Amino acid sequence: MSSSGRPPDGTLGFLHVDMDAFFASVELRRRPELRGQPVVVGGTGDRGVVAAASYEARLYGIHSAMPSTRARRMCPHAVFLPGDHAHYGEVSEEIMAIMKNVTPLVEPLSLDEAFLDVRGALHGTDRAPEIAAEVRAAILREQRLTCSVGVATNKFLAKLATEEAKPSPSERGPVFGSGVHVVEAGTELEFLHPKPVRELWGVGPATARKLSGIGVETIGDLAAQPRARLESALGKAVGLHLHSLSNGRDDRPVEVDQELKSIGHEETFARDLSTLDDVRPHLIRMADAVAARLRNRSVLGRTVTIKVRFGDFTTITRSITVPEPIDGGRAIALEAETMLARLDPTPGIRLFGVSLSQLVDGSVRQLTLDEVTGPAWSDADAVIDDIRDRFGSSAIGPAALSRPGDGIRRFEVGQQQWGPDEA
Repeated sequence: MSSSGRPPDGTLGFLHVDMDAFFASVELRRRPELRGQPVVVGGTGDRGVVAAASYEARLYGIHSAMPSTRARRMCPHAVFLPGDHAHYGEVSEEIMAIMKNVTPLVEPLSLDEAFLDVRGALHGTDRAPEIAAEVRAAILREQRLTCSVGVATNKFLAKLATEEAKPSPSERGPVFGSGVHVVEAGTELEFLHPKPVRELWGVGPATARKLSGIGVETIGDLAAQPRARLESALGKAVGLHLHSLSNGRDDRPVEVDQELKSIGHEETFARDLSTLDDVRPHLIRMADAVAARLRNRSVLGRTVTIKVRFGDFTTITRSITVPEPIDGGRAIALEAETMLARLDPTPGIRLFGVSLSQLVDGSVRQLTLDEVTGPAWSDADAVIDDIRDRFGSSAIGPAALSRPGDGIRRFEVGQQQWGPDEA
């Protein structure tokens, strides 16, 4: 790979595939009677956020990450649907499988987008745009969903190219453009330099203000700056990073097997919780869910972290690193409770989360002295996993999660992804 981040021969080898309004499109696929209406998917409660908006809803200025209450004010007649993360995950797996039929080099970025390195699938120098069109057609044929694809000589440029291929909103739904946008080798800077500098990865509002202060408004302005000046204004690492991107350089490969860094869950509550007893059942639910995911992936972790956001949006984290890696709900909950007990909940807790990091391979496990001399909690966890596999995730769980007439309330993957729904 050359320092420009593209093959020495300038081959168009990188694709960025991004589904169009993915969550909303999946909902419209299974609820076709809603087509043509403004549809908003996400948390439907007062503390929810928008996950996706149909193109009809986007006409009103609604976009992802917007508070649901604001979206309702902008379009009171919109149809608001709670997100179904589990279903979106299943659809995502099917879409990723379509991409992997083209190349094994697929790097998922989220449920609805991925990078592909198709250089190994090329049988001619101009095949990448054709492959992009084939991927798009296969997803439409097999999933009845549309996507946009960017094609370029590196990942950064491919992602920017995707935006040029996206549909635009209208009252009658999406107005589709090319669907595939190609940044030809040799035209990278012509494509890149007129764009606003905020389109560069790593340029947020604060960095954009600093750049504006030295006369930088476009990516071309940035590329014209001496690297030393950028490093002085932004710091060495950021300055070097942005200088490279502004000149179209990106050496990153498509990473198929990305290392898992942490596993966690968090929840925004419909109302602030002001006592430790109020928070504790949620802590146990999350610890149990994190532990199940750890064991499912055959990993253990050493650092337990809790995240607390108070009613005034002040957010703190606390961590404990244990001597031996763990994957049991009970062990995780004990450490999390130790940290929770040191906090004052009276200002009101709006959000609470539990996560485990410093992950290690769990296929070889060293027993503690207590486990050697008596029953091992790991054995109990294995039985719990077997019961859940056979009878469902809510068949068994901590006693603290059992409510009369309501069974066991477990925390599922994707739950609370976009805030609490309406009761």
